[in-house]
Amino acid sequence: MNSIITLMRPHQYVKNIFIFAPLLFSFSFDDTNKTIITFMVFILFSILASSVYILNDLMDVEEDKAHPTKKNRPIASGALSAKTAKVLFVVLASLSLVSSLLISQELFYVLASYFILNVAYSLKLKHISIVDIFIIATGFVLRLFAGSVATDIPLSMWIIIITFLLAIFLALAKRRDDVLLSLKGQETRKNIDGYNLEFVNATMTLMSGVVVMSYILYTVSAEVIERVHTHYLFLSAFFVILGIFRYMQITFVEEKSGSPSKIVVGDRFIKITLLLWLASFIIIVKMA
Repeated sequence: MNSIITLMRPHQYVKNIFIFAPLLFSFSFDDTNKTIITFMVFILFSILASSVYILNDLMDVEEDKAHPTKKNRPIASGALSAKTAKVLFVVLASLSLVSSLLISQELFYVLASYFILNVAYSLKLKHISIVDIFIIATGFVLRLFAGSVATDIPLSMWIIIITFLLAIFLALAKRRDDVLLSLKGQETRKNIDGYNLEFVNATMTLMSGVVVMSYILYTVSAEVIERVHTHYLFLSAFFVILGIFRYMQITFVEEKSGSPSKIVVGDRFIKITLLLWLASFIIIVKMA
């Protein structure tokens, strides 16, 4: 059972918090019904994501065996058979997709799109440099759409842009870890030849600035100011900048950017910054 839970990677579910973004950025966090529906979508998306992680492990088993930490994953280590993993993959994917139809047909389309995209990613697209990180970023945007269609909350262009850019930033940080392993003689991905430290460092620096600027432009946009009746939402950008700086410190100084989910869950500085950002965002909106 422990091997099955590990295979499902529950620590990765932190990524699915983006499903709650439409609820937050539409300032509808007081709507109980929409909050409950969003939690249900979070669970279904997490189950579907687990099936994708299992497929990815099945496809990457040989590469994982050569990785210093991924070699301990259930399939790569031999703790769980490939046959069991395949059955679990089918069960989880079917459960999530069929259950999504009970909420809405639109939600099914979003989850099905995420599933098909990630199957293509696992089979081929993850081996194409640059395309791989754009596929990852698209997955985050689909999380937004999952939360949107389930609650009938329309997405603004800002939330889509910010999420996509932030996801690219995080994906680049993850690729940087692969590049470092490659430089140590531990090449773990076929697409790593398309990246080097100079390229990743430059693009991460670029994306960090673009993410921050996009968030600031969102907070001072006429649309948002009119909706929240305050000009002070830009103050929450302080914590966005702080969080980006800390993540870059982890990436460039500590060189521990291999797992964005574990960083968000395990790094105290990041967690406190996220909580302070959320608190400042809600307080500013409530006080307007």
